[in-house]
Amino acid sequence: MSQSECIFCRIVRGEIPCAKLYETGTVLAFLDIAPVRPGHALVIPKAHHATILDLDPGLGADLVTAFRTVGAALMAATGATGFNLGLNCNASAGQLVFHAHWHLIPRVEGDGLHLWPSGAYASMDEMNALAESIRARIA
Repeated sequence: MSQSECIFCRIVRGEIPCAKLYETGTVLAFLDIAPVRPGHALVIPKAHHATILDLDPGLGADLVTAFRTVGAALMAATGATGFNLGLNCNASAGQLVFHAHWHLIPRVEGDGLHLWPSGAYASMDEMNALAESIRARIA
């Protein structure tokens, strides 16, 4: 998808309205139009990057500042006692809009939202073998 067609790029350019929460020269945060819970917000880099794998690492501090600022404000505004911060990378992980974006979802005790089930490795040997395989690809 081109930047001209990307819905988030169009929001950044002001072609599509949003419920804006926070904005800097590099980052924009707004309410999700299909919230998991009221106050569910999205934080995006203003520049188009399809996934986090394409993102300029130099944006890290700007994004963390946005997560902290928006997260604290949405907790205060909604009465939440916590929030989830999540990113889906690629379609198999549930990414629907191919412009890197983070979800901030306000949470309260007992809200019934379950994000994923836990699993277990068959053995420590299996876990350590996978860890070695991953480390080899990082080096």
